Amino acid sequence: MPVLDREQPKGPKDSNVLPKLPVPPLQQTLDTYLKCMEHLVSKEQFRKTKAIVEKFGAPGGSGELLQKKLQERRDKTDNWVYDYWLEDMYLNNRLALPVNSSPVMVFPKQTFRDRADALRFAAHLISGVLEYKTLLDGRDLPVEYARGQLAGTPLCMEQYYRLFSSYRLPGLKKDTLVAQKSCVMPEPEHIIVACKNQFFVLDVVINFRRLNETDLFTQLEKIAKMADNAEERLPPIGLLTSDGRTQWAEARSALMKDSTNRDSLDMIERCLCLVCLDDPCGVELSDTNRSLQMLHGGGHNKNGGNRWYDKPMQFVVGLDGVCGVVCEHSPFEGIVLVHCSEYLLKYMKGSPSKLVRAASVSELPAPRRLHWKCSPEVQGFLASSAERLQRLVRNLDMDAYKFKFYGKEYIKKQKMSPDAYIQVALQFAFYRCNGRPVSTYESASIRRFREGRVDNIRSATAEALAFVKSMTDEKSSVPDAEKMKRLWDAINAQTNYTVLAITGMAIDNHLLGLREIAQEMKTEKPEIFTDETYLMSNQFILSTSQVPTTVEMFCCYGPVVPNGYGACYNPQADHIIFCVSSFRESTETCSAVL
Repeated sequence: MPVLDREQPKGPKDSNVLPKLPVPPLQQTLDTYLKCMEHLVSKEQFRKTKAIVEKFGAPGGSGELLQKKLQERRDKTDNWVYDYWLEDMYLNNRLALPVNSSPVMVFPKQTFRDRADALRFAAHLISGVLEYKTLLDGRDLPVEYARGQLAGTPLCMEQYYRLFSSYRLPGLKKDTLVAQKSCVMPEPEHIIVACKNQFFVLDVVINFRRLNETDLFTQLEKIAKMADNAEERLPPIGLLTSDGRTQWAEARSALMKDSTNRDSLDMIERCLCLVCLDDPCGVELSDTNRSLQMLHGGGHNKNGGNRWYDKPMQFVVGLDGVCGVVCEHSPFEGIVLVHCSEYLLKYMKGSPSKLVRAASVSELPAPRRLHWKCSPEVQGFLASSAERLQRLVRNLDMDAYKFKFYGKEYIKKQKMSPDAYIQVALQFAFYRCNGRPVSTYESASIRRFREGRVDNIRSATAEALAFVKSMTDEKSSVPDAEKMKRLWDAINAQTNYTVLAITGMAIDNHLLGLREIAQEMKTEKPEIFTDETYLMSNQFILSTSQVPTTVEMFCCYGPVVPNGYGACYNPQADHIIFCVSSFRESTETCSAVL
């Protein structure tokens, strides 16, 4: 993803002053689509696809009509692709959120001498969250400006305002992204603290006063003591949120039959965020193992039930020092998670912990444990959720790897874009492992536009393939000067596609829009969208994203298809952090090999 920054405080606070996302010219998209796919399918399949595309784009063809309808939609909406994209990317997806959808941020390992130390850290972190939320409430976040390609353009900030005010509600066929409406009289604000699979309401504003760090620490201590009481422990209802979305929607309907459960669900759905106080995970705390803990909590017998995956921000504080953030991805992109996390870590480093020895002036009301009534039906859902989470835990193969030979400064000295260079390197690595190129996804921010989220940079270019072949199959027959030329061609092709994507001219969103407009018009699905090439073009065996950070931490996520890789990378000055994930059940993949 092109690098973003927010150094300059001046700029449009209101996203309405930003331009609307353009609808690319139809013929340009169709030409680019063919160029992207020609070298990824057989000659015979490509001939068939070319004929289908030409028919779709012909004068008076279905493409022209759909394009016209899409342009009309652009005139009537702030962002013509936003709803289509949100549903296609997230809300229609039935897979479980952990690993498959929710990215995580892994903080540096903390050293806690005892539980009180971990609770102090958590209290300090919550203070930072409340400070950050104050910035959001006042809409005082400095506007970010693009860096990297086409630097200096102001970016849409709307995603930030969904950090603590959204909730992903499961549905039988489609989820709903619920936005909390702000009202004139703000309700008492609370966060939910998860501890030993129990959920507690921690009010952070009491009698119109925000709790200070000492108060927060005191309340967290009370919660930890309450959670220790084994007799009062309730079933690990959080496990249900780790299941497939349809299964969780069914389980939620069963829970909702009881008023006690309805009240508990309401408190969780309206909270600012979750703080998950995790038990030690009992494994060596390598970067890879800490990543796994963030992604799935180690399963139902460890911290897998100490979560509520529908909430956008879950801050994890493990007694063994494993800390980070689990993020529900539908309200915002990774860069928002990065900037919020960086703010918190800098806040905690820059403002010493304000724990004072004296007790609070007034006795605080004790935090409340959320109660659940578990019918045999709910118990059945819990058992199957636990089993499916274990299967996911066993299946995930993760390798967090620090490449130490050089970093982005060396690449820049070669006058190359670090992002383009790494993307070409990933194409090279995949080809060496598999002997073929595959559809590749790299997220590209389109926040230059109103309500902009992302489009796709299709990194498996013909130029990248020519380069990797010169380094593998044709290694002995291609001179070094030609290899170097092909590397430059590949990097330039990648850079050019990046510019296309960030200026709203890439093909994925456009093709999605045309497909969805056809469905809305209830016309027969155009053949371009049922063609084998199109279906293959959306099977992203290599799903990649650059997530750079300015403080010590890294991001990771799972693959998006059963036989694919998730490849997240974080280029630093003198090293690059790679987090590569795959599924053990696939015989085609191996995270350590890539």
